[in-house]
Amino acid sequence: MRRALAIGLLALAIGLAAALFDAEPLWVPAVTLLVLAGAAATWVALASSGVQVQRTLAARRVMEDEPVSIVLTIRAGRIALPPARLVDPLLPDTAPVRAGRRGARIRIEARFSRRGRRRLALPRLLICDPLGLATRAVVAVPSPASDELLVLPRIEPITRAGGGAEATRIARRGRPAMGAEVEIDGIRPLRDGTPASRIFWPAVARGADPQERYLAVGNESQPLVVLDPRGAATEDQLDAAVRATASLARALATSGGCGVLLPGDRRPTELSERLAGWAALHARLALIGPLHGPALACVGQRSGPIIFVSARVRTRLPPAVGPGQGAARVLVVPGRLSSMHAAFAVGGCSGYVLGGRRSRARPGESSRPAARRRTPT
Repeated sequence: MRRALAIGLLALAIGLAAALFDAEPLWVPAVTLLVLAGAAATWVALASSGVQVQRTLAARRVMEDEPVSIVLTIRAGRIALPPARLVDPLLPDTAPVRAGRRGARIRIEARFSRRGRRRLALPRLLICDPLGLATRAVVAVPSPASDELLVLPRIEPITRAGGGAEATRIARRGRPAMGAEVEIDGIRPLRDGTPASRIFWPAVARGADPQERYLAVGNESQPLVVLDPRGAATEDQLDAAVRATASLARALATSGGCGVLLPGDRRPTELSERLAGWAALHARLALIGPLHGPALACVGQRSGPIIFVSARVRTRLPPAVGPGQGAARVLVVPGRLSSMHAAFAVGGCSGYVLGGRRSRARPGESSRPAARRRTPT
């Protein structure tokens, strides 16, 4: 309304000059401008009364570079919509809204190239009179369901260094043939047929209801993917490490199950072939920051392959990971290391076998067995 207010002030100034200098011809433009400014302001106020702008997201979660449909709905108030323009940061330019309609719908196909939580700015509808003297902005009502969007890290294929798709060859090669291990998981009421070795005798000694220790199946022999987001030189390196972690975890889970250890967890998150818990893990990966590293105390208890994904370019595994007992130890870093031969590539990162069983020698090392030394007879 600033332009209409300015015109009204100009009309008052002209009217004041006409009164002071007794210039009757000045009364005509003064009254005309005053009526014009008042009519424009009143018309815009009535036209914008009751107008609503609503935004609807087709999905609350979307992967990087995947399109998401966003619909902006405009509903008129007491009278039909006047000439208006829709302003939204996701639009390349303002979208005009035809006058005389009771409503309008505008669809936007948006893409986000980086993971994380995105808070979308509220769209605005700029309503103006035909002469452009008065303008009023109608802002959409804030809503958590339509203002926030979670961008998930992209899942990319795992390729061998020599070409061709290969998802879990390194992990399967280092998986030892072991039976399921068990550990004490808790106490529950005693059931019929429970062996005496699992009865919780302290409860019986106190005269309480009989209880038993129940066991949970362990997954120490399954592959473990560990993410260390610290020390990334750029955000691109951190994003590449997160994409590699998500891609490796999903590929290993669908091929037999795996564990994933993220910063802040004391124990790995176990993923089965049915991908139970994958949605929650994928959302956590979208919000991973570079400040905290993983707790590696539980890594030494794993007897299966360990894939250590580092956001920092490094050539050695942390001491807590250690060499595997016949199981592969794989280092995954952003980019490529010129001094080592990569076994596979995923999401802008390269994987290198540093421990456990190996299928190929390092560059500069001979793959032939050492010749036996002959002793003189």
